[in-house]
Amino acid sequence: MGSKVAVSRGRRYTEAEQEQAVRLVLQAESDGRGHGAVGRVALQLGYGVESVRGWVKAAKECSAPGEIPATVARVRELEAEVRELRRANDILRRASAFFAAELDRPYR
Repeated sequence: MGSKVAVSRGRRYTEAEQEQAVRLVLQAESDGRGHGAVGRVALQLGYGVESVRGWVKAAKECSAPGEIPATVARVRELEAEVRELRRANDILRRASAFFAAELDRPYR
């Protein structure tokens, strides 16, 4: 039987953890051990292989170390805007329900 690997779903990695993984993969690639480096590093650190692969890809797309690609930064901005708009809509929905209830009350 094959060995089972624990899968972590929904884990959030810190920037330091991401940078360490990317640094190790890039170091392995520069040392000529690039084939399978992502998988080895992910297994060593206990991270998801696809997470590490994505971080390495993003790091290679950056023009300066530590720089976030423009598309990633834009997606983060838009996600924050969507969260804020949903929060505002929720507030407006509750206020609307409150004032509608006020209008339905009989006057004395």
